[in-house]
Amino acid sequence: MTTAISYPNASDLATDDYIVLGLATCFYKDDGEVHQIEVIEPIPSAALEAILKGIPTSYKLAYATTLGSVLDGDTLLLPDGFPESAQFGDEFVPRAFASARTYKRRECAKALIPLGTTNTDLKYSTERKRVLNAARAVTKEDNIKQHSHTHKVL
Repeated sequence: MTTAISYPNASDLATDDYIVLGLATCFYKDDGEVHQIEVIEPIPSAALEAILKGIPTSYKLAYATTLGSVLDGDTLLLPDGFPESAQFGDEFVPRAFASARTYKRRECAKALIPLGTTNTDLKYSTERKRVLNAARAVTKEDNIKQHSHTHKVL
């Protein structure tokens, strides 16, 4: 029996809807030092297909489960096989709902990782570090110098 999730923006989803969660290695800058953290994130179907084709990824593993096993109302539940130190990513709940909808739209993506199984055969790499709190500072040197005739009518 399908039980509806009581969430105002997700009336189309149920607790038994398929979702894939990834354990990503991310980095956090604090006082000039960079700290490594593990983050649990939902992986949409298109991203999963690309990751399984062998592109480098910060995900150590991908776990196929249901929404109900991760979300109990507004409470987040740590999935099986994930370390206790792992934390849920920002905006996890709306991202999980959005990700679940991608698998409803693309049913064939569910066959990539069967429900209840974990895929660790990913091309894991931290060469390009995912810094979560990176801020870009725009300076005058970033401006593009234009040719002197750019705005003149010749």
